[in-house]
Amino acid sequence: MPRQLRAEQTRTTIIMAAADLFDRRGYERTSLSDIVEHARVTKGALYFHFAAKEDLAQAIMELQSRAARQAAHDVDGRDCSSLEALMRITFALTRLCVEGPVCRAGLRLATGGIAVRPPLPHPFTEWLEIATRKLLGAVRESDVHPDVDVHAAAHSLVSFFVGTRVTGRPLEPVARLPRRTTEMWHLLIRGLVPVPRRPRYLTLAGQLEREIRVV
Repeated sequence: MPRQLRAEQTRTTIIMAAADLFDRRGYERTSLSDIVEHARVTKGALYFHFAAKEDLAQAIMELQSRAARQAAHDVDGRDCSSLEALMRITFALTRLCVEGPVCRAGLRLATGGIAVRPPLPHPFTEWLEIATRKLLGAVRESDVHPDVDVHAAAHSLVSFFVGTRVTGRPLEPVARLPRRTTEMWHLLIRGLVPVPRRPRYLTLAGQLEREIRVV
């Protein structure tokens, strides 16, 4: 195996091990020795790629940001309304949380006071921008009441989504998260969407939840 490929695989192994531990134990309660043991690598291998635990946290948040941007990009390539696009993005992020530890760890790091180094934006800033843009589009498309305070709605949506994971972490398995995302959308749809257009989006929420459960 070429040396560069082996090094990249080792780096990925370390990041995934750190993400798993940060998600389950928290950043402060995870040591570099814990990560070395969990990743089954040597300390030398870890320090070759990461000088400090903070560098690992940054790498995880960068991967989370990249995955979120890719999810938004993939949805933007579809022919769908702004509100449907926003729903699909939230369920795509939910899927990432269910399928692997990076998104879960990124959320825990972002809510645990871990500094995000420039030029990487804070993930919640990115999500607020996406939510605001899509909700403005939904107002233009008459899928959201015209008198809705879009910025307040975007802030509430992001807080709701993040809070669902934070609250659920110690109380229920991550496999419950798709159902919680659906419940979130059922409440938001009834508060934001005109009555004649609600059935379409309530149905969509259930469909998107089932798609995650099938995989």
